[in-house]
Amino acid sequence: MHYFTPKRCTESNKIMYHDKAQALRAADQSWRERGAELWVYRCEYCGSWHLTHHDPSLRDAVPHMDGPHKPHSRKRGYKPRRR
Repeated sequence: MHYFTPKRCTESNKIMYHDKAQALRAADQSWRERGAELWVYRCEYCGSWHLTHHDPSLRDAVPHMDGPHKPHSRKRGYKPRRR
């Protein structure tokens, strides 16, 4: 049996959608199957379309207390230290 393996972005490791309509269909399917609300955005690295759980309109609305937000480690089992 053949399984489809989607292409992934090298920077974000997210599934790459060819156009916005295809990404919107995937977001709608996710809503129907899992109840997960997803938004569509164009990737600044690869130029294709990705899905996100974060509302892009709220991205810059929440100011960070200590300046720019530092990315968290994606290592398995990583626990950040308490300050």
